[in-house]
Amino acid sequence: MSRVCTICSKRPMTGNQISKSRRHTKRRWLPNLQRVRVQTAEGPRRIRVCTNCLRSGKVSKVISRMPAPV
Repeated sequence: MSRVCTICSKRPMTGNQISKSRRHTKRRWLPNLQRVRVQTAEGPRRIRVCTNCLRSGKVSKVISRMPAPV
């Protein structure tokens, strides 16, 4: 499964990790993705969403069922 946000298409970034001796090696910075149940046109689905999209309200979570009254 790819590490891409379904809403904003945020993906891993690449760059160099620089050691104390200034040697460069490739590394990746991964986005902070969460699996969230979201209401879509087809019904509730689980999608990968970055925390920026969650906090900005670009997705609406599915409200879980209320527990049965006792």
